[in-house]
Amino acid sequence: MAQRQNQGGLVYSTDGGRHCPQCRRTKAECICKKPPGPAETGDGIVRIGRETKGRKGKGVSTVTGVPLGEKDLKALAKQLKARCGSGGTVRDGVIEIQGDHRDLLLEELLKKGWTVKKAGG
Repeated sequence: MAQRQNQGGLVYSTDGGRHCPQCRRTKAECICKKPPGPAETGDGIVRIGRETKGRKGKGVSTVTGVPLGEKDLKALAKQLKARCGSGGTVRDGVIEIQGDHRDLLLEELLKKGWTVKKAGG
């Protein structure tokens, strides 16, 4: 007799209900199509730093540790960019503002009620 090939595995079980065919976990525990949740809050301190690495010597101010989801983080980045009069982006939960605006960012984030510290030198 010919060997039957596996066509994706378990789809439903009376023990756990429906299962995802890709990761084979229950639908509630599926990690395949789940949208990213809010960023990790860490220690609750927002840190403002300055980086030049990988930017051909151009400096950017970085804001890390903001306890917001992706959508709210982008809205905050937009407000901060407008306040600084500069460009920037959000990458991997880190707000990057072009130029050295650490003092201005510190002032703005303190107004919003977060605990803020300058990081680095």
